[in-house]
Amino acid sequence: MKRYAPMLLAILLTVALPFHASAATLDDVKEIVKSEYVGEINGDLNSATSIDEVIDMLDPYSDYFSKEEYEAFTNSIEMETVGIGIVIEKHEKGILIVDVIENGSAYSSGFEAGDIITKINGQSTFDMSVEQAQSLIVGEENSIVDIEILKTNGKTVKEIIKRRPFSLPNVNAELLYGNVGYISINSFSENAAEEVAKVYSNLLKQGASSFIVDLQNNGGGYVVTAEKLIGMFPGATYAYKIKLATESGLVRASQQGVEFPTKTRLLVNRYSASASEMTAAALLDQHSAILYGESTYGKGTMQTFYELADESILKLTVGEFFGPSGTVVKNVGVSPNIATTSNPLYQAHFDSIVENLKNYKEIKSLLNVPTTKTFHVNFNKEISESFDSSSIKLVELGGSELDVSLQVSGKQILVTPTSPLLKGKEYILIVEPSIKDLNGRLMNNGSYLKVTVQ
Repeated sequence: MKRYAPMLLAILLTVALPFHASAATLDDVKEIVKSEYVGEINGDLNSATSIDEVIDMLDPYSDYFSKEEYEAFTNSIEMETVGIGIVIEKHEKGILIVDVIENGSAYSSGFEAGDIITKINGQSTFDMSVEQAQSLIVGEENSIVDIEILKTNGKTVKEIIKRRPFSLPNVNAELLYGNVGYISINSFSENAAEEVAKVYSNLLKQGASSFIVDLQNNGGGYVVTAEKLIGMFPGATYAYKIKLATESGLVRASQQGVEFPTKTRLLVNRYSASASEMTAAALLDQHSAILYGESTYGKGTMQTFYELADESILKLTVGEFFGPSGTVVKNVGVSPNIATTSNPLYQAHFDSIVENLKNYKEIKSLLNVPTTKTFHVNFNKEISESFDSSSIKLVELGGSELDVSLQVSGKQILVTPTSPLLKGKEYILIVEPSIKDLNGRLMNNGSYLKVTVQ
């Protein structure tokens, strides 16, 4: 029997098929459960006549795989799968495509972000969950799936698409306005920490002086990867506290020679699970980052994989983890320092920008403005028309500065975006203290305000 490295897995999709094991394998499973399992057993383990019966007595995270199912499971952690190459989420009209992967077959068929899947193999997606849709979309290589989509222009298109292997980008990075480095991590894959270190170095070279790390919708992965990522934050000496069947204690983080700056912001949501929660709890307990978003999933347990004599795999919950200071994760999740109702990236980016606006005055936010909004910046004196146009900036939060046209009108400057604002997005309008009145005198202070679009 082989024992594989611990993993923290929660929301990653698996498809369990019937698998018949020998009596010896069933006895092995029972013995492993008796000695290693951490959790409540709902039933008489000794009376179980099949492995499926045993699994039904355990928590939702313990499972049993054939060799092929295990390979598919680990591929999902590494963001590798066979399907059509799309990222989806639920929509009131069906299943929304939020991203199309360039190396996938959907990309070749002209699918675009914003398209809505209305039928899969003839089945309506109106009441279908994301998990149900995903189970229909993935499948064997070179098999086909019948997709009907509602395009953004209102047209309905039907396509028969061949499933092909594709890989999702696991770590993405971007330099946001204000020299804010943004890093998103989709899975705690085997090499995710090394990827983070690489993009961190690249962002520093581009001028990043502060950072946002995004773990939203990250369902977990390998424990060792979490230990490495936690070790990249200032003051994060420990990764977690663990309670196993026979012992408990603190586990140290793994130092990587990379350290994020203080006040790095970590984004989480209700779908941040397992290794994401381990990371969030560690950074919260050791004041190593500022958490934004909403409470995490609340898994809080660790699984290990055991290879049995017939090469089938037992996935078993072997421990409960806590934050280094004892923060409970199981069933409650990790609560952020700053709770947000919208995308936490907007607030985190806003705060990162404002940190550098010393002696600027915050003006009351403008909420639910139309996409064609013209902003009126008011002053107490008439403004000279010969001012530096860079003195006024409109920035998309989570993005970059927008192009605007400026017009002086007495004591006002009219700020008009050259393209419509985006619904549901948030922005910051910044007025630098370099604007002069008709007598050439500078304004006393700069100002800024947040803008939300309806």
